[in-house]
Parts: sequence; C-alpha cells; structure tokens
Amino acid sequence: MPEIETGRLIYLLLLLLMVAGWFFMQSREGLNKTLQQAAVWGMIFVGVAAGYGLWGDISRSSALPQQRFEAGIGSVTIPRARDGHYYLTAQINGAAIRFVVDTGATDMVLTRDDAQRVGLAPDALNYLGRANTANGEVRTAFVRLNEVQLGQVRDFDVPAVVNDGEMQQSLLGMGYLQRWGRIEIANNELVLTR
Repeated sequence: MPEIETGRLIYLLLLLLMVAGWFFMQSREGLNKTLQQAAVWGMIFVGVAAGYGLWGDISRSSALPQQRFEAGIGSVTIPRARDGHYYLTAQINGAAIRFVVDTGATDMVLTRDDAQRVGLAPDALNYLGRANTANGEVRTAFVRLNEVQLGQVRDFDVPAVVNDGEMQQSLLGMGYLQRWGRIEIANNELVLTR
C-alpha cells in the first residue's frame, strides 16, 4: 500500500477509535468522573498527534501544483492537480492565461474573457465556426495569436479559436500541443519537451 494511503488509513482508524471511545465513555454511568475526563483528554491528545503527523500531507495536497521550466532543453513539467487535470499558465500576447490541458480538444480555445485579456475584441469577432461540446453546439471564431510563450519557448502567429458559449476555463488543445516534440505523462506529471 502506498505510503500516503497508509497514513490516511491510520488517521481514519485513530479518528474511529476516538469517536467510539467518546460514545463508550458517555454511555458508562458508573465510571468515575475523573477517569472519564482523563480518557477524553487522552483522545484529544491522540487526535492532535494524528493531525500533527499528517499535517505535511494535508498542506502538500492543498497547495496548487506549480509548473516548472527547464531552461536550455525547452522542457515544461506540469504536476497533476487534485481534480486529475493538468493546468498551466502561458503568456499570450503578454497576458498570463491559465489553461487546462485538453488532449481531446482540437484547438487552443479561449474563453471570451481571456480573449479580451489578450487584446482581442470578442464582440467584434466573426463566430462562423461550430464546435460540439459537452454542453451542446457552440459558435467559435478563428483567431491568430501574435505570441504564445510557455517558459523559454515562444511561438508566433498561433492559430486558436474563441468560444462564444459559456466556458469557465480556456483549453490548451492539440493545435498547440502538437508543436512540442514530445508529450509524456508519467508519475502524475505532464512533461512537454521541444
């Protein structure tokens, strides 16, 4: 059993013992009041010790994963987020845009808000394209982005689409990912290499 699962199992067993002990102490009327209070304080102590012992795992898992860049080889490493997705931030025309990596998406897809942040005018775009999404068919507008920078890697005149429908997060699809020579997923990390 992996180390993190063993820690969680121990924590859950201690929590179960504390709750069961509390119910046991509350139902016993014949026990001396001092003994009851000592048992309650003992359970509090065990709970605090368990929380302290697992604090590293709790704080590590609550922190947002950070992408790492390796200069010289043009490599980007993106840790998997708690929800199972890979998120990265790229500079589009100088603006930081957060993407979810979506290998099922054909293109780089910007939300209307992100399109505006990178200097496009979403209301002036021609939404002539169509895309099928989980929420049904949406209109899209083809655009070209002057510059996309991810770490030290810069690409110019990058094709993308702006989604006219409701979308919470911009998508980094295969239209951009295919520019990387190697895409690898291993050990809960996505590695893009040029």
